[in-house]
Amino acid sequence: MRVMVLGSGVIGTSVAYYLARAGHEVTVVDRQAGPALETSYANAGEVSPGYSAPWAGPGVPLKAIKWLLMHHRPLVVKPSLDPALWRWCLQMLANCNERAYAVNKERMVRLAEYSRDCLRALRAETGIRYDERTQGTLQLFRTQQQLDGVAKDIEVLRRSGVPFELLDRAGFVKVEPGLAATRDKFVGALRLPGDETGDCFKFTQELARMAQQHGASFRFGVSIRALQHSGERLTGVETDAGLLSADHIVMALGSYSTRLLAPLGIDVPVYPVKGFSITLPVTDAAQAPESTIMDETHKVAVTRLGDRIRVGGTAQLSGFDLGLSDARRRTLEHVVTDLFPHGGDVSRAEFWTGLRPMTPDGTPIVGGTRYRNLSLATGHGTLGWTMAAGTGRVLADLISGREPEISLDGLTVERYGRAAHRRPARAALQPARA
Repeated sequence: MRVMVLGSGVIGTSVAYYLARAGHEVTVVDRQAGPALETSYANAGEVSPGYSAPWAGPGVPLKAIKWLLMHHRPLVVKPSLDPALWRWCLQMLANCNERAYAVNKERMVRLAEYSRDCLRALRAETGIRYDERTQGTLQLFRTQQQLDGVAKDIEVLRRSGVPFELLDRAGFVKVEPGLAATRDKFVGALRLPGDETGDCFKFTQELARMAQQHGASFRFGVSIRALQHSGERLTGVETDAGLLSADHIVMALGSYSTRLLAPLGIDVPVYPVKGFSITLPVTDAAQAPESTIMDETHKVAVTRLGDRIRVGGTAQLSGFDLGLSDARRRTLEHVVTDLFPHGGDVSRAEFWTGLRPMTPDGTPIVGGTRYRNLSLATGHGTLGWTMAAGTGRVLADLISGREPEISLDGLTVERYGRAAHRRPARAALQPARA
């Protein structure tokens, strides 16, 4: 089958690899000059199935107010009249209860755990290397209230069979010796030993090369303008290089998916939540992180990637703006120097920003649509790297006519019911930047 994948981030490239390996004729289309040059370029580096959880949860509205007032604030909202923003916020608030949180976290952990297993198998089969480490994630708590509040997460981890450890100061210093000098700033930690780390950009670049070895082709520098349809099928993809066609199309354009899907009558609640990162060289390996540390107060992750440290965080709601912010950089610098004051050189850090495609319930949208030859792979938020391999394998199985190895219950666009479906535009040729 001829399959066209729209987008060459870690999600689109993973889909392309598994499809090509299954024997399909695969073409990937992307406006950038190569794979993983947008949201997948410099993310936090976590492969964290155990840490997979929706942002919407009990108590989050009150926490959000506190976050907005912090000096080094993890949440930033730029005033806007954009109806998509306010609709998304209202939908997120509707998920801020215990029942919704448990349902959404189970869905996310299901895909994330499967994806981690797929990644391990892929690594064993291909020998792919990407500065990977398999030493877990350490979630650090600065207050007893934070530590006590993790009980609900632990309940879900137990039900899902995800291994975890609650650690005191001596315990977390044992797994992260670089925290010895700053241990007294924290009361305890939750360790998820099954989590991993790695450079998403390196992984995606290498996986794209492997996909090409299996026959996939990549068309870079091609902007996608619109999707054409007739009845229940897509008939083509309008680009600045002309009209392209395929037997099946996979939408993996992250935050930009919504603009192309709306004219088809598919209204997915995916909003671009802006994140930032800095990448700095390690100066003293003994005082640098071993794996990933998540500072629960600032919602910032500090990750070891080879001889570099990646520091990623902040949720900024400001539409498709890609401007860099000195205030956000100062927050990232503050966290890494507060935890590992002698581990890296922040004066030599590379500053980056990207748009995370977030759904209000935290769960990605993976699977088919009412159009028989259109599948979706979007809305992964901060967990695209974590869920990429599993998403690729699931879609390759679906398109190949095989039953996926995990249940897709609650993962497809159907969970939004009528809200996600309306009458498509007559022409369905509205321009979109993608």
